[in-house]
Amino acid sequence: MDCKRALGETQGDLEGAVDWLRKKGLSAAAKKAGRVAAEGLVGVATQGKVGAVVEVNAETDFVARNDAFQHFVRTATELALKTGDDIEKLRAAAFPGTGRTAGDELTHMIATIGENLALRRARRLEVKNGVVLSYIHNALAPGLGKIGVLVALESTGDAEKLAALGKQLAMHVAAAKPDYLDVASVDKAALDRERDVLREQSRASGKPEAIIEKMVEGRLRKFYEDVVLLEQIYVVDGESRISKVIEAAAKEVGAPVKVTGFVRFALGEGIAREQGDFAAEVAAAVKLR
Repeated sequence: MDCKRALGETQGDLEGAVDWLRKKGLSAAAKKAGRVAAEGLVGVATQGKVGAVVEVNAETDFVARNDAFQHFVRTATELALKTGDDIEKLRAAAFPGTGRTAGDELTHMIATIGENLALRRARRLEVKNGVVLSYIHNALAPGLGKIGVLVALESTGDAEKLAALGKQLAMHVAAAKPDYLDVASVDKAALDRERDVLREQSRASGKPEAIIEKMVEGRLRKFYEDVVLLEQIYVVDGESRISKVIEAAAKEVGAPVKVTGFVRFALGEGIAREQGDFAAEVAAAVKLR
């Protein structure tokens, strides 16, 4: 599509189209597109009752310390407050002060920095009444780091106390890595798979099937404690269930509190990283000399 656009811009002139692509940095970007980008930064931003988290990847950790890269991630996260979860809408959004879209600005940076960069994903949370709190673990700069969390709390209670609760819950999410908000939202396929595994393990006891089913349901409680936020044990005190923490907080803030959503982005999760043998690379380089 970039080539088609280049030919359109140059009225079909092949040499002119190549130059157009080079000027836009697209030819350089294409050469780097196949290289694994699993480093970079996660950015978080909040604005009143809205919050956003964005992941932008680079090939090396050095780029995360680049001021221009940090500015891009911070600005992209602020844009996501409006564009939401749709990464294509984020790429198409106007990037302030450049006359380019966010996607084009990233392409420009690829040509400038010399690494493959990727605007990977974005999430946005919003509440009608309450707060959306953010947390960055081991922040490299304000709002930027390797683990970013958002927690949305719906409540008409004291905003300051609600914010304090939200910050603590966001830190819990960063540490405990829940997959689901509540039991009802657990993926059915994942639940069925867990039941099958627990059932086979329980059968080794030799007990009757009726007893085995009760054993399975009992062990599922541990599964929920591992993956469901409201069922987890609060890392702050090590003994309270998160659902009970929310109930107790309602008395403090002066109104019912409900966790309506959370997001946890860990940099590079799910990306297959290349496992290189550094010693072998050095040996190969020596042989070439």
